[in-house]
Amino acid sequence: QVQLVESGGGLVQAGGSLRLSCAASVNIFRAYSMGWYRQVPGEQRELVATITGGGSTNYADSVKGRFTISRDNAKNTVYLQMNSLKPEDAAVYYCNARHQTLGRDYWGQGTQVAVSS
Repeated sequence: QVQLVESGGGLVQAGGSLRLSCAASVNIFRAYSMGWYRQVPGEQRELVATITGGGSTNYADSVKGRFTISRDNAKNTVYLQMNSLKPEDAAVYYCNARHQTLGRDYWGQGTQVAVSS
């Protein structure tokens, strides 16, 4: 029902920046909390940042102050601006949409972020 497509991943040098985008197939206004998660091989998927329909944000301690999540409901898109990237930020980044009343989760296919040093 809800399709999410991530883009913007790639290779960047440590200290550089990337901007990830996640386009949703449905109107996400208010009804969906959106988030970014990341995963490396052999490890569990971890939360990076979330933003509620009301605009409240939450960040993992490891990215706080460096990453910024935002949303454009008119474009049905959520963004993750990543600055001052570190090698430990390298992972596959997944977009998540959670319906705030139905309690259903939807995931994108992921976009690879690589950080060289």
